[in-house]
Amino acid sequence: MNRFAPWLRAVLLACAAMSAMAMPFAAQAEGAGDYPTKPIRLIVPYPPGGGTDVIARIIQERSAALLGQPFVIDNRGGAAGSIGTDIVAKSAPDGYTVLFTLSSHTINPNIYPKLPFDTEKDFAPVVMVASLPQILVSNTDFPPHNVAELIALAKAKPGSLSFASVGNGSPGHLAGEMFKLRTGTQMTHVPYRGGGPAVTDVMGGQVPLLWVSIPAAASFVKSGRLKAFAVSTKKRSAAFPDVPTMQEAGIPDFEVDSWYAMFVPAKTPRAIIDKLNKVMNTVVHEPAVQEKLLAQGAEGVGGTPEQLGKVVTKELAGWAKLTKEANIKVD
Repeated sequence: MNRFAPWLRAVLLACAAMSAMAMPFAAQAEGAGDYPTKPIRLIVPYPPGGGTDVIARIIQERSAALLGQPFVIDNRGGAAGSIGTDIVAKSAPDGYTVLFTLSSHTINPNIYPKLPFDTEKDFAPVVMVASLPQILVSNTDFPPHNVAELIALAKAKPGSLSFASVGNGSPGHLAGEMFKLRTGTQMTHVPYRGGGPAVTDVMGGQVPLLWVSIPAAASFVKSGRLKAFAVSTKKRSAAFPDVPTMQEAGIPDFEVDSWYAMFVPAKTPRAIIDKLNKVMNTVVHEPAVQEKLLAQGAEGVGGTPEQLGKVVTKELAGWAKLTKEANIKVD
């Protein structure tokens, strides 16, 4: 019996060590079922008043009610969303720091060569919340009244016109560059830190044109303080049925579809991701939320984390092609 004692002792010690190692993982998995037990920080990497902020606030109250904890919106604008996005990338993967961003998430890696995070590796997709067009607007004193007149003016005065967007790498920036490529015009891009500041300057006449997501401009277009030219998607916006698409305005092969989505840091437990996904799918399909989204020209989407992941992969490749064609790079 004694000759087996050392071997048996070693086996028992090994088993005890394995059990000790497994305990934190078991506790983590068990804790995911109780999630959340404290407020969730929802980082919006753009200033208040822009399209991303508007959509985030539409889903904020119902999401908090279903999760049983507050969704605290933290606006961290700058660098076309990269500052706030980096905060999430470097946060603990515990579900308490969530990124709410727009489709510039897949554009930035193609124009910023030194991002402090990896768009695919540092984030786990949760859900696509909403989708909507970009809209081209101007101040009311700007002479052209439609896309054809705008193109004519741009060609008559090459390089004299400028257009604003919410920042380098934003969907509005890419829509503006696509417009230049498809029409053979020359315009100067003026990046802002968000839709709110850009709208203010366009209404004030500092910049004549603005490509922006519909939520940031909707109330100003409806009140007559901004003039709308066209939307960037293949079909018209339900919020502005009288505003044509760029394709209807005579520019073929023009499409920029903006989306808003939720991501968490990589290595966030799947149970937490699934709970957030389930809640958000419920929220975006509630009639009251759909009505609020529609008022901003947006449509609730929902879906699985895997579906959002496929969109990210596809768009990273698609925007790489356009940014190369337009020679867009930002140091």
